[in-house]
Amino acid sequence: QVQLVESGGGLVQPGGSLRLSCAASGSIFSIDAMAWYRQAPGKERELVATGLSSGSRNYADSLKGRFSISRDNAKNTVYLQMNSLKPEDTALYYCNVVYLGISYWGKGTLVTVSS
Repeated sequence: QVQLVESGGGLVQPGGSLRLSCAASGSIFSIDAMAWYRQAPGKERELVATGLSSGSRNYADSLKGRFSISRDNAKNTVYLQMNSLKPEDTALYYCNVVYLGISYWGKGTLVTVSS
């Protein structure tokens, strides 16, 4: 069983930055894939970025250059650095981990970009 707790969301003005964190806890040996998804009001959940234990990183095409995913494997924590935020980035951001073939989700952290 893996528990995920996200933090770092909040209200930010357009052009600002936020750093989200997601800490995984439980009986964990090693997590291969850690990812961030987001779901805007009235829209489907979409993949934001994926970080593999190998060091590979993948991003949604529309977010490349503004968002950066990183991991602290010793802490089983994944981060999402978000820069140059836009109102359309407003969403509930979810952390996702696949461990031993099971997908786990956090409860989400809300990011609101507004002046």
